[in-house]
Amino acid sequence: MAALSRRRVLQAWLGSAPGLYGGPLNSIVAIARDPQIRSSQARLGAVLDRAVQAVCGSDSAEAAWKRVASPGEVVGLKVNCLAGRGASTSVALVEAVCERLQQAGIPAKDIVIWDRLNVDLESAGFRPSARSGRIRTLGNDELGYGGDLAIYGSVGSLMAKTLTHLCDCVINLPVLKDHGIVGVSGALKNLFGAVHNPNKYHLNVGDPYVADVFMLPPIRQKVRLHICDAVTAQYEGGPSYMPQWSWPANAVLASLDPVALDYTGWQIIEQKRAEKGMQPLKAVKREPSYIATAAGTGHGIGTCDPKRITRLEV
Repeated sequence: MAALSRRRVLQAWLGSAPGLYGGPLNSIVAIARDPQIRSSQARLGAVLDRAVQAVCGSDSAEAAWKRVASPGEVVGLKVNCLAGRGASTSVALVEAVCERLQQAGIPAKDIVIWDRLNVDLESAGFRPSARSGRIRTLGNDELGYGGDLAIYGSVGSLMAKTLTHLCDCVINLPVLKDHGIVGVSGALKNLFGAVHNPNKYHLNVGDPYVADVFMLPPIRQKVRLHICDAVTAQYEGGPSYMPQWSWPANAVLASLDPVALDYTGWQIIEQKRAEKGMQPLKAVKREPSYIATAAGTGHGIGTCDPKRITRLEV
């Protein structure tokens, strides 16, 4: 990371009152890019490291990953696979995360890649496996949902046992893309994959449902880091993969604050829509107002105030 970027990270982390997750008053959203990101796993890994290092304010990538999780914890990687290949969290990015977690001391047996259904994981290129001693890849249909109904505000759901019983902490791995109902599918909405009834929560452009789902205790307590796959992003037609509305953003975004990440991703999508001569999401009645709800009184998940978001290009 360039010296200027390191100074900006320190300025964001130091001298501020404690904020979200014990971090800065200003939420950091790191955007790491490489036009050759698809050419090798090494280049993708370098982009990933730069983003996570910036968010964690560490002098090295290894130190940054050690801040994410500790040996002895089971780390869940919540991917987004509903759209299949093309608009799902890429296998290559997940493999890079797994490699770095192991380098940070997390054994393979304590890493779990998960999403709603095994068939969704397969459609995105993952191989579901529950074999012990290795990295596990599980749909929620493997362990099911259970416990008491988790309730917050407008939502009441059973929680995936993968989250509640298996994982000690979670790295959230959404995709940067448009959503035909709620406007933007990002870090907040990716946790719809942790509840048994996400189909109930798309009314009113997902507001306040997306914010309320994220407030459910197992989610708020366990999700630590958000890494958004923006290697290929989509500005219209989502959540299904629509190649005619996709573009090579060649980037990875990271943040501790899912609201700041979603706000930043939303602005990137709006910029691309404008470049393509398309109306903003508000004009087509798909403005993701749940982002502001997630930041507001009663939720306080993060910030969507651009003055309180430190956007780092690293």
